[in-house]
Amino acid sequence: MLRLNVTRVGFLMGVSLLLASIIYFFAANWGGLGRADKILASAGIMVLFYGAAFIFSKMKFMLGHHSFLSAIFLVGGCISFGAAVALLNQIYNSHADTYELFLVWSIPALLLAFITRFNPFYLLAYALVHLTMWQYFFPSSLYIVHSDSEILLIGCLIALINLILFALIEAKLLKSAPLKLVSFIIFHISLLVLTNSTQYELYGAWMNIPCAAAIAFGFYYFTRVRLDKIMLTLNALAASAFAVFKFLELMSEHASTSFFIFGLVFVALLLTGNVFFFRCLYKLGQPAADAGEQAPEAQAEALKSALVGKIVSTIVTVIGVLIGSISLVGLVFMASDAIEPQYTLFVISLLFIIPVLLLRRINAVIRYTVLTIGYAAGMIAIGWIEMASLSLLFLAVSVAGWFSFHGRVQHLFIYSLINLNIAIVLFQLFESVQLAPSFIVFILTMLNAVIYASHHLLHEGAIRQHVRECGLFYTLLFLFWLTFMDDIFPYSYELFNFVNFIAVTVLAFLFVRRNQVLEASLSLVFWFVFLAFKYYDLFWTLLHKSITLALLGVIAIAVTYIFAFRTRAGVPEDTDAYSRLLHKSPVLIVIVIFLQLVYVGYHAAASEALLSKGTEVKLAIEPLDPRSLLQGDYVRINYSISTPPASVAKELESRRSLSRIKIVLRQGDNGVYVFDRLYKSGEALTDKEIIINGSSSGWQSIYYGIETYFVPEGTGTETEQNARFAYVKVGATGDALLEKLSKE
Repeated sequence: MLRLNVTRVGFLMGVSLLLASIIYFFAANWGGLGRADKILASAGIMVLFYGAAFIFSKMKFMLGHHSFLSAIFLVGGCISFGAAVALLNQIYNSHADTYELFLVWSIPALLLAFITRFNPFYLLAYALVHLTMWQYFFPSSLYIVHSDSEILLIGCLIALINLILFALIEAKLLKSAPLKLVSFIIFHISLLVLTNSTQYELYGAWMNIPCAAAIAFGFYYFTRVRLDKIMLTLNALAASAFAVFKFLELMSEHASTSFFIFGLVFVALLLTGNVFFFRCLYKLGQPAADAGEQAPEAQAEALKSALVGKIVSTIVTVIGVLIGSISLVGLVFMASDAIEPQYTLFVISLLFIIPVLLLRRINAVIRYTVLTIGYAAGMIAIGWIEMASLSLLFLAVSVAGWFSFHGRVQHLFIYSLINLNIAIVLFQLFESVQLAPSFIVFILTMLNAVIYASHHLLHEGAIRQHVRECGLFYTLLFLFWLTFMDDIFPYSYELFNFVNFIAVTVLAFLFVRRNQVLEASLSLVFWFVFLAFKYYDLFWTLLHKSITLALLGVIAIAVTYIFAFRTRAGVPEDTDAYSRLLHKSPVLIVIVIFLQLVYVGYHAAASEALLSKGTEVKLAIEPLDPRSLLQGDYVRINYSISTPPASVAKELESRRSLSRIKIVLRQGDNGVYVFDRLYKSGEALTDKEIIINGSSSGWQSIYYGIETYFVPEGTGTETEQNARFAYVKVGATGDALLEKLSKE
C-alpha cells in the first residue's frame, strides 16, 4: 500500500507539472507559432491526454497504476480543453477571463461528472459553474452597477444552487462527499455575506432571519433526523461565524468602554458554549458505540468526525481569542491617559500570563483562554514598543508557555508566537542592516530546520511529535518565503527556488513512503502552492518555465513508472473505481470529447471567416497592461467610441441592467471611425457608416467585446507606449474581432 501511494503521488505530480507547463506555454503567447499552429497544438494536446487515458485503461498489467493514470489523464484532458478555449480567446483577442470561457469549459466538465461519477470532475464542474456566474454578474471587463435588490437576488441564487446541490447529495441522488462539504460551506457563506447590514442597508438586517433559521434547522436535522457529526460541527462553525460577524458589525457602530467589556463577556460565553457543545456531541451515539465493537466504517467515520471537531473547536477558540484580544486592547486605549497604552498593554499581558503559568490547577479551558489572550496582547505590545530587551523578556515567557500548553493545536499556536517573537527581536536588532528582511527569513529558515532535525534528541512522545511537525511546517513556510526575497548573496534567489522545489518534492515522497500522513500532506500543499505562485514570478519567462516544467513532468512520470514496474506494488480493492472509470458509458465519453474538438474547430473557423470577410475599421485607443492567469499578458484597451456623446450617455444611464445595443460608427476624414448614434431598427446607412454590437450597464461607457489584445510575455509596456490605433474586423451582423494594434 505504501508503494502504491508513492507511485500515485509521483504520477499526480508528473501530470500536474505537464498541465502547468501547457498553461504557462499558452499564456506566454510565443510569437514562433502562427494562429493555425496554436489551434492545432491545443487540439493535439487534448487528443494526447484523452488518448493516454484510453490507452492506460486498456492495459491489463499493473492494473492499479494504469487505472489511476487513466483517471488523472482523463481529468487532465478536460483541463486542457479549458486551456484550449482560453487560447482561442487569446488568439482572437476575446476578453480575458470572460464568463463565456468558463461556461463553455463547464459543460464537458459537468457531462463527464455525471457520466463517470468521479469526484475531481464534480469539483472541477462546481468551480467552473461558480466562476461562470461570478464573471457574468461581476465581469472584470465591464463595470456594472448592481442595486441592493439585485445583489440580494444574486446572493440568494448562489445560496439556492448550493442548497439544492447539498439536498441532492443528502438524498443520495448524487454521491460526492467533497461536494457535499463545499456546497454546505458556500451556502452558509452566501447567507452570511447577505446579512451585512452596514453594506446592504435595505435587507441586511432582514437576512439575519433566514441565516439564523438555516443554522437552527441544521442543528435539528443533523441531531434528530440524520446524525452526522461532521456536518454538525460545520453547522456549529457557521453559528460561531454568524455570532462573531454580528459582534464585529456592532463594534464598528458602538465602540466604547462598555462595549469592549461586553466583548470580553461575549468571548467567555462563546468559548463556554464551544466546550459544552463538544461535550454533548461526544455523548451522541455513545450507547450504540459501547454496545459492541464498532465496524471499520464506523471507526473511520468517528475518526473523521473527531478530526473535524477538533478543527472547528480550534477555529472557534481562535476567533474568540481574537475578539477578546481586540476588546482588551480597546479597553487599554480607553483607560490609558498618563501612561502610554503600549506599556500598559505589555504589563497587563504579563499579569494575564505569569500567574496562570504558575497556577496549573486552573480549569483547562479558562487557563488556555487567559494565556492565549495574554500572549496575543503581549505580541501586539512588543511589536509596538520596539525595545529588544522587552522582546527578549517576552520571548522567555513564550518559551515557558510551551511547557504549559498541551495538545497539537496549542503547541502550534505557542510555536508560532515564538517564531513571531524571534522575528520581532531580529528586526529590532538588525533594523539598520541592508537586506535585513531577507537575512531574517533566512535565519528563521535555518533555525526551524535545526529544530526539526534535532527533534529525535527528545524523548519519544507527544512533545517530540509536535516539535517535529511545527519545525517542518515553519521550515517549509520560511523556505517558500525565501523564494520571493532579494539576493542575500549572488544567485541566492535562484538557489533558494531550486532548493525549495527539490526539498519539498523529496520530502513528499519520503513522508508518503513512511506513511506519515500529516507531513506528506503538508509537503504536497507547499509543492502545489510553489507551482501556483511561481506563475507570476519574474525568475524566468513563462516560456522557459513551461519547458522546464514539461521536462520535469515527463521525468517524474517516467521515474515513477519504472519504480512501479520494478516494485510491482500491490493493488487494493479501492482501485476498482479507477479501473471502471472509462468503462462507464464509453460511447458518451467519446461523444463529449468529440464535441470539445468540434467546438475548438468551429470557434476557429468562425473567427477566421470574420477576419477574412469582415469590414476593417480603424479606431483610436488608450491601452493599459494587466495579465490573465490562463491567457497571459494583454493590453486592455479603452476606445474613443467607448465613451458616447452626452446625449447618448444620458439615455444609456437609465438602463440599470446590462443590455445589448447596436451603435452606428461613421468614418472620419482621417480614416478613423467615430461614434455617431445608436442604431434604430430598419434605418438606412450611408457608405461610410457601419453597425457594431455593444453592451451597456447604465454606466457612461460601452463595452464592445474587443477591449483585450493579447501580447507575448513582457511586451505589454512596449505595446502600451506605441499603439495608438486598433484595426477591427466587423461582420455583417455587427460582431467584431480585434485584429491588430498600430502606431498609425
